Amino acid sequence: MAFFHFKKAPAGGSYDRTRKTPAIRCSICTGEQVAGFRDLESGRFEEVALIRSGEDLEAFRQQYGITEEIEKIY
Repeated sequence: MAFFHFKKAPAGGSYDRTRKTPAIRCSICTGEQVAGFRDLESGRFEEVALIRSGEDLEAFRQQYGITEEIEKIY
């Protein structure tokens, strides 16, 4: 079993909207979902929060002020 350590996001978080886009990385096998940001230049994904429920996703949206559709990466 693997243990994942996620960085704690600062309260009221922010991100560079010109360089990063919000995304959710989804596992096809386990169904696990992780919210974070994808770098538009390199395509690298930065994990921010584990999504276990709709409340977790809503908390992620509110923390970063995300109103647009969030891309899913499989």
